[in-house]
Amino acid sequence: MTQKDIAVQVRGLVKHFGETRALDGVDLDVREGTVLGVLGPNGAGKTTLVRVLSTLIRPDAGTARVAGYDVLSQPRALRRVIGLTGQYASVDEKLSGRENLYMIGRLLDLSRKNARHRADEMLERFSLTDAAGRPAGQYSGGMRRRLDLAASMIGRPAVLYLDEPTTGLDPRTRNEVWGEVQRMVAEGSTVLLTTQYMEEAEQLAHELTVVDRGRVIAGGRVDELKAKVGGRTLQIRPADPAELPRMAEAVARAGLDGIAGATPDEAEGVVNVPIVSDMQLTAVLGMLAERGFLIAGISTHLPSLDEVFLAVTGQKASSAPAPHDRTDALQEAAA
Repeated sequence: MTQKDIAVQVRGLVKHFGETRALDGVDLDVREGTVLGVLGPNGAGKTTLVRVLSTLIRPDAGTARVAGYDVLSQPRALRRVIGLTGQYASVDEKLSGRENLYMIGRLLDLSRKNARHRADEMLERFSLTDAAGRPAGQYSGGMRRRLDLAASMIGRPAVLYLDEPTTGLDPRTRNEVWGEVQRMVAEGSTVLLTTQYMEEAEQLAHELTVVDRGRVIAGGRVDELKAKVGGRTLQIRPADPAELPRMAEAVARAGLDGIAGATPDEAEGVVNVPIVSDMQLTAVLGMLAERGFLIAGISTHLPSLDEVFLAVTGQKASSAPAPHDRTDALQEAAA
């Protein structure tokens, strides 16, 4: 990766809130035209990182460059090329949906005509056209969230920060947001995404960074992180479902090198065998063939992203919207 390929570069970023060290020497790179997913438990420092990179708060130490601009010395120029959607929708409740988007477009120096066109385009993309003339204060929570997302994208930012963007959204709207993010990346934008939804990370992120207690503790492509957890699961489907228990016992008792056991899954009709190498896969299948078992199908699976999250942080990933964490509360108290 060359310097020219990097849209976001962070080195040694530190931020304190009282005695809390929200960021503790964070390093990361985000390649142009990609989505970097930032994962971590509540209070890990994800939102603090986004706020530093969007010039909302100043770090205590370290450097950061975004789209070629220094976060500390060039904040005004930087704000013109980034978009931000925080954990909670921030729109003007007195203005209509269309007026909110038009205002943002004009603040970004779009012409009146282009601002109107872009506002209408984003209203349509986020299924808000029918409510475009109503004050945002009359919108439901999900509609306000979609309007906030539309506002962050209206200027086609070079770098877009999405801080848990789909919290509280229904599945259909979440898919709309994912589609729009993928569209922007295809058009050349770079996205830094914080999320606790494992499905969202797998759907959108090209690479992942896992943070905990203000530090980066793991990073890489999704498949690389899964491989670091260790091992795969070989799933074997017998041609005769009645052979399931006998096949599992045969594998468990075969004494094959590195094969610790096998588990029959009657609901799925497969035998699950933990393996760490292709040689073990070949050995298991060869042994079953020698003993006369007929196999209807095989597949291998890496650990799930939830299992990766648990392995590297010691905590389960949240399947529900993240609560207001202590780091956020400290930030607001300091504001």
